[in-house]
Amino acid sequence: MSTRAALAAFTVALASASLLLATPSTAHADDSTAVIDKAIQALGGEANLAKVKAASWKSKNKIVFNGNENTGTGAVAFQGLDHYRQEFEGDFNGNHFKAVTLLNGDKGSRHFGDNNQDLDKEGLANAKRTVYLAVVPVTILPLKDKQFKVESIPDETVNGKPQAGVKVTAPDGKDFKLYFDKETGLPARLVAKVAGFMGDEFTQETSFSDYKEVGGIKKAMKTVSKRNGEPFREEQITEFTVVEKVDPKTFTDAG
Repeated sequence: MSTRAALAAFTVALASASLLLATPSTAHADDSTAVIDKAIQALGGEANLAKVKAASWKSKNKIVFNGNENTGTGAVAFQGLDHYRQEFEGDFNGNHFKAVTLLNGDKGSRHFGDNNQDLDKEGLANAKRTVYLAVVPVTILPLKDKQFKVESIPDETVNGKPQAGVKVTAPDGKDFKLYFDKETGLPARLVAKVAGFMGDEFTQETSFSDYKEVGGIKKAMKTVSKRNGEPFREEQITEFTVVEKVDPKTFTDAG
């Protein structure tokens, strides 16, 4: 694989942030509504979460790709579920590069080095999936929208801690599983199928930890992801900001 192709594959893999199932336990008694309502309260309450219509964050990242660990910095900005910007800058196999993925409603693009590419229909669908997988665990409120169908699933125990889970079918017809710490109610883990660079699907599991209160809500400041059970990404958020509105150029200008 050429360096450019490898960078492209790495960028797509990076943008696909979501998650392997642990060994299931017996079914839990909580229904999906109760689990979601508890999570909303744990994160700061519906009134505070409803104010998070747009936000941005910066992070330090470790990415494992083709068996190699790469480090760099990341930045994300979103407004709703259809405007999103994700960028990563760092070293990959000895090459320094910056990769940016943009979603602006029904248009999107991907940029790395001197390679700029508009997203096709499938690429847009994958980008929109990336957005809701990234945003839903932050506020949970989208799950109360009728476009998302939610149902209870059996509890699971991870590292000795029980987690209540829900299965979510998104507006695109694809599903994912979201688990919550049964004691605190906070989002603990997300499991989803994600499309790879060559169109193949893999299972990615992301755990959420190190919650801190920021802007009136609790936000997980650390995420650790596995891809098909293997280490993939570790993200430590260094700055999280809730804003009323993001500058529109953020979603159209890759510079």
